[in-house]
Amino acid sequence: MKKSPLETENPALKELVEKLLISLGEDPNREGLKGTPGRVERSLRFLTSGYRQDVDRILNSAFFTIEHEEMVIVKDINFFSLCEHHLLPFFGKCHIGYLPNGKVVGLSKLPRVVEIFSRRLQLQERLTCEIAEAISEKIHPHGVGVVIEAQHLCMMMRGVEKQNAKTVTSAMLGVFKSDHKTRSEFLDLLRHDKV
Repeated sequence: MKKSPLETENPALKELVEKLLISLGEDPNREGLKGTPGRVERSLRFLTSGYRQDVDRILNSAFFTIEHEEMVIVKDINFFSLCEHHLLPFFGKCHIGYLPNGKVVGLSKLPRVVEIFSRRLQLQERLTCEIAEAISEKIHPHGVGVVIEAQHLCMMMRGVEKQNAKTVTSAMLGVFKSDHKTRSEFLDLLRHDKV
C-alpha cells in the first residue's frame, strides 16, 4: 500500500531542523530536544499539506443541480495557516458566500477548500483571493464573496507586539463585486450572530 505524502517522512527537513537547533545554540541531543527534529518535520508536513491536495478532487463529486438562486453562506470556518514572511502561524475565521447559477456544492466542501489553501505558506490577502477564485472557477456561480478575519502571531509575538489586532481581508467576484445590493446583503448577514 502506497503511503500518502503526509505519511512520507522527509529526512532532509528533519536534518535542517537539527541544524537550526544547533545554530540557535541548542543541543539537539539533550533530553527535551531528542525527538524535536522529527516532531517539527511531521508538524511542518501537516501544516503545509495543502500543497499536496487538489481542489478538483475535493469538489468534482459534490455538485447538485438546483432551481433557486438564493445566496449560500458558510461562515465562521476556523482555519490556521503559516505566514510566509516569518513562518509563524496566523489563524481566524473565513466566511464564504456565493449566488448559485444552476448548481450548488456540498456545504462541507467549502471548509475543505479553505483548508487546502490555508495549509500552505501564505499571505492572508492571497489566501482570501485563492479561495474566492477556486470557488468561482469550479462552481461557476453568479458571484462569490470571501471575508477572512485573522490574528497573526508575527504581529502579536514580535514586531509591533499588538495582541488584539485583527486583519480583515475580502475578495468579491461577479455580482458580489458589481452589485452593491448583493455585496451589502452578504456583509450584513456576516454581521449577525444568527442568520
